[in-house]
Amino acid sequence: MNEEDKVSKNTTEKGVFHAPWEKSFEKILTPFEEFVHRQTTSGLLLMGTAILALVLANSALSGVYQHLVHTPVSITIGGWILEKSLHHWVNDGLMALFFFVVGLELKREILVGELAVLRQAALPIVAAVGGMVVPALIYFALNSDGDAARGWGIPMATDIAFAIGALVLLANRVPKALITFLVALAIVDDLGAVMVIALFYTDQLVLEALLIAAAIVGVLVVINLAGIRQPLPYLLLGALLWFALLKSGVHATLAGVITAFTIPARPKYDPVRFSEHVKELMARFDASHEPGKNIMTNDTLRGVVQRLENSVYKVETPLQRLEHSMHMPVAFLVIPIFAFINAGIPMAFADMGETLTHPVTMGVILGLVVGKFIGIAGASWIALKLGFAQLPANTSFSQIAGVSLLAGIGFTMAIFIAELGFAGQTEYLLMAKTGVLVGSFLAGVGGFIWLWRVSER
Repeated sequence: MNEEDKVSKNTTEKGVFHAPWEKSFEKILTPFEEFVHRQTTSGLLLMGTAILALVLANSALSGVYQHLVHTPVSITIGGWILEKSLHHWVNDGLMALFFFVVGLELKREILVGELAVLRQAALPIVAAVGGMVVPALIYFALNSDGDAARGWGIPMATDIAFAIGALVLLANRVPKALITFLVALAIVDDLGAVMVIALFYTDQLVLEALLIAAAIVGVLVVINLAGIRQPLPYLLLGALLWFALLKSGVHATLAGVITAFTIPARPKYDPVRFSEHVKELMARFDASHEPGKNIMTNDTLRGVVQRLENSVYKVETPLQRLEHSMHMPVAFLVIPIFAFINAGIPMAFADMGETLTHPVTMGVILGLVVGKFIGIAGASWIALKLGFAQLPANTSFSQIAGVSLLAGIGFTMAIFIAELGFAGQTEYLLMAKTGVLVGSFLAGVGGFIWLWRVSER
């Protein structure tokens, strides 16, 4: 079979080529891709891994699970060794990628998103602040003394993946603006959680390492101002910043947020310049095209296509490109791994009544369910009454109240803060994680039912 016959055989429409098995694979992959790209999928995956961890931790395989979680993993270069347990690598290392994406989202929202216009941003900002302060106060009221008081930050956080996943399940009953409101609220909530971790959950500081970290941040700012848009220098410097913060006593995951804020948010070309350049390149492309010849044998055509690819790359902002490329691995790999490593709580069912009535457990549950509801709905009501905020389009205050309850789903960030606050205190950590699971479940179910009842199809 000659080359022309092969081309004809693998072409289903004019100018489109298919590999021998490509169409069959497309039929298989398309439904899967649609499923993966749904906003609910990451929440479902997170829930599945958390349940799997709970089952393993309370089964005959609990020993295997605990051995896996505490398996030592080391990086060795010559005589230099960095060794931590798998649990620490996930919480201190892998979660830096999660915070990197959080930082990218924060920067985008502040520059061009829901937080860019003060009138639009006022309600989610005020609501988020109320949703952080009231849960912390409720927890502290029940645990004001001793080491238990360090858990006050646990019920402050909202889990974006779970909360938005639950709300998207109601997409045909709630206005799109309500989902946008929850996204903006959760973003501000994440910013608050990052600040709480930096200010209140930091160990003893090492000045030399902090100075090195500050110098690295300075270099990141310089390369931003110098117009470097390739992501690799930022990622390499971000890795060095992570190590410096790890040695400084400040939680290393904050390197992700700091690095994200230095990623350039301006493209090389504006849309008008890009359009003119593409038209010029396409004119050269058409002039260089020789019918019947493969692009591999046409050097001029390959050069034009390469320049066209570079132009497309330059009209995108590095911020948006990285956010797009990092979202999938973080949502479908990093967060599920975190859930699997941290959600495996050994349950003593005979003592469950005592566990649920423990002040730490009660503080977390009431903070997530009652505190979030009162804080978000109450702050929103005050802001609306005072007139410096407005309801999202086509929404009612009863729907805002439903979202306030739904925001009590605090899984990922809440467990992360619990690990920081109660490091080395097994009993308190067990109570806190139990409270997070129970409180998140009650808030999720309660918020879902509330919104289902008050929203029309």
